[in-house]
Order: sequence, then C-alpha cells, then structure tokens
Amino acid sequence: MASERALKAGAGIAAAALAPLGAVAACVADSPRLLVLCALGGTIAAVVLWRLLARLTVRQPLPEAVLPSRAGTDDALLALEARLEHAPMALFRVDGLAGEGSVAPLNGNARRLLAPGRASEPERLCALLAAQPADQRTLIGFDTERGLERALVAVSALTVQGCGQRLVALLPVESQLEAEALNAWRQLVHVLTHEIMNSLTPVASLSRTAREMLHDVALPPEVGGDIGTALDAIARRSASLVDFVASYRSLSTLPRPRPERVRLVDLFARLEALVGPDWQARGGSVRFAVEPASLEVLVDPGQLEQALINLLKNAAEATAQVAQPRVEAVARLGRGGRLRIEVSDNGPGVPDDTAPHIFTPFFSTKKQGRGIGLAMVRQLVHGNGGTVRHARSVTSGARFIVSF
Repeated sequence: MASERALKAGAGIAAAALAPLGAVAACVADSPRLLVLCALGGTIAAVVLWRLLARLTVRQPLPEAVLPSRAGTDDALLALEARLEHAPMALFRVDGLAGEGSVAPLNGNARRLLAPGRASEPERLCALLAAQPADQRTLIGFDTERGLERALVAVSALTVQGCGQRLVALLPVESQLEAEALNAWRQLVHVLTHEIMNSLTPVASLSRTAREMLHDVALPPEVGGDIGTALDAIARRSASLVDFVASYRSLSTLPRPRPERVRLVDLFARLEALVGPDWQARGGSVRFAVEPASLEVLVDPGQLEQALINLLKNAAEATAQVAQPRVEAVARLGRGGRLRIEVSDNGPGVPDDTAPHIFTPFFSTKKQGRGIGLAMVRQLVHGNGGTVRHARSVTSGARFIVSF
C-alpha cells in the first residue's frame, strides 16, 4: 500500500512538472527556440518519472514451492539423525591420516561399545580403528567383558568443509562366525563318527568270533596263546574306540531344545545339591547366587543344567591341586538387559596360547582328555540362543561367561 501511495505521489509530481511546460508551449508556438527548450524540459521530466517508476516497482514474492521450506529441512535432518543413531553397526569418525588422529563415536552402537562394560580397553580399540587404511575391509579382534570379539571394519575417506576425514563402520560378527564354525564341526564330527563306526563294528565282531573259534581248533599251546592275546587286544581296543567315537557322536546328535521359563534360583538349587557335597568333601567351597532372585530365562532346563555341570566339572579338575578350592556361579543382568551367568574358580587359569582353542572339539590339554566338555557346553548354549566366552579373570583362575 505504501508503494502504491508513493507511485501516485510521483505521478502527481511529474504531471505538475509537465503541466506548465505544456502551457508555455501553447503560448510560444511561434518561437522555435522556446519550443526546443520546452521539449528538453519535457524530456528531463520524463526521465525523472521513469526512474521514479522503476524504483517504486512492486516486487512480487516467489511462490512457496520455489522457496526452501525451513520446516521440511529440519524434518529431513531429524530423520537422518535418527537413522544414523539407530544404524545396526557402530559408526566412528576419524580425523587425520591413517595411524593417527582422534576417533569420535557417531551413533548409539559406537558409544555403547566404548562405554564401561563392553570393550575392555577402549583406548586400544580407538587406536586400532585409527590405524585402519581407507577403502579396505578388515577383520579385527578386541577384548570385551565377554571375551574376544571379532568384527568387520570398513573404512571410507571423505572431505567435509575442506577437512579430510574417515568414516569407520564396525560390525560385530562373532556370533555369525561361531554359528558357522559350530555347523562345520557338527558336520565333520558326524561324517567322521559315521565312517569310523562303520569300520570298527565289523572288526570288533570278527575278533570276538575268532576268539570263540579258537576253542574248536587244536593248536600248539604257544601258538594258541599268542593268537588269543592278539585277538583280546583287538577286541579291547575296538571296544575302547567304539566308546570314544560314541562320545563324540553326541556332539552332532544333540536333541532340539525345548525351551521353557526357568527360575534360576531353582536351577542353582539343584546344581548345588548335585555338586556341593563333592566340593565340601575336598575341603573346598561352592557358591551359587542369583541377583535378583526373581531372574528367569527361556531355555531348555536340562540342556542349560548340563552345560553348567560341564563348567563346574572343569573347575573341579582345574582346582584338583589347590589347597582350598573354590568355585562360584553368579547370575545377574548385564548391560542391555542380557542375562549373564559367570562361573569362576581359583585354579591356575587358562594359558593365553590355549585360550582360543578350548572350545574346539578334540582339543584338550589333559592326558586323558577327549576335548568334549567345553565343545559340548558351546553346542548346548548356542542351541538355546546364547553365547559362552572365556574371559580373563581379574585375579587367578578361569572365568566363563554364559550370556542370553
């Protein structure tokens, strides 16, 4: 409205300026000089009016569709931040060249990974991430409260506001690798036990038959005695191998779990009644605790009980030479609401060079060991949707953590 009023005022001024010129021109129509002067005056007035009109031109606003929407931009940024925060991997920003620079978490998974209770040495993990070159994928391992964790690392290089950065994506793959390893071992054990049993069964049967046939054949005493001894040795070794292979067959023929809601207080009470007397007879102590007492878990009770029995049996064997053996089994909720069952003892612990192999079938450091106990624990726990790890103990002894 103000522009319109200014425009009308300018037009009035120009008209007022041109009116006298027109009157003068009418009076001096016979004088050429005066006509030229009037024409020049009119031209100047027209130019002034044109410039005034140009300045007072009303600029029409742009359509709303052309102007950027502040609300739409804010919504897009919030949506992007939400997706980044809940990305199913840990994202980090690394400033600087490979091997140096600061590492900053970019989303919730990254912050939880560096928070107390996950990575045992966050500084070491950050240094490991900063050392990763760009445009490569690498499998790394780092220590956590549940033991060694392996993760796939992918790094991309980018420039933001003229500064070079690297974007690091860390995807834990320990559970997937463990599942693949278990399936591979299960298939291998199944094939081996099947083939060995097929060969041992006729050998054991023929050795018994040949032993019986010796009674019907007249042979010199020394010959008959040697043959009998040889057949007895074959029969004994065949029977021993059959038992040995049958124990491994259980790794590949575990029944499917039948999960049900289990109160850990009741489960631990049964375990204490089962193993407590043996520990007390050795002059040791066993402690079971559930914090809080209302904890429950959805598992196959028989399979979880068998897994814990195997861990307690390992603890008993590891503390055989300890003057006052001690074992503890404690169940509590960890970070993220995960159930943690820790079984720890005061034995000599697991050497660092053998720790990566203790869950491998056939691996054992005992003279009479078969390498089945911990392999069976892993099969039982994994079949019920959990994980089992060996973790470094703060003091002496071994510590195993079962998580669901």
